[in-house]
Amino acid sequence: QVQLVESGGGLVQAGGSLRLSCAASGRTFSSYAMGWFRQAPGKERDFVAAIRWNGADTYSADSVKGRFAISRDNAKNTVYLQMNSLKPEDTAVYYCAAARTTTWSPGLKNGGQYAYWGQGTQVTVSS
Repeated sequence: QVQLVESGGGLVQAGGSLRLSCAASGRTFSSYAMGWFRQAPGKERDFVAAIRWNGADTYSADSVKGRFAISRDNAKNTVYLQMNSLKPEDTAVYYCAAARTTTWSPGLKNGGQYAYWGQGTQVTVSS
């Protein structure tokens, strides 16, 4: 069993920054890709970013490229999402997720490729 616990959400003004953290336990964290997704009220869950097991490769959604950065520290079993230049449309519940397999592919932009999910952390960006 894998447990993922997100933290770092909150209320921030447009143009501000937040860093989300996701602490993992229960499986060999360093072997698997990790991802961040978000879901705004009344909308579907959207992919935000993913990172390979060793941090060497990442994917990001077009809507966050140049503003958000995913990273990981395998020694701490933690994945991060640094969010800069936040916009009101970034308001959502943000979830981290652990991949089902060790495969690295564009399929990781699909939530179905993840086996474990955190409980989510709310990010609210005011205008």
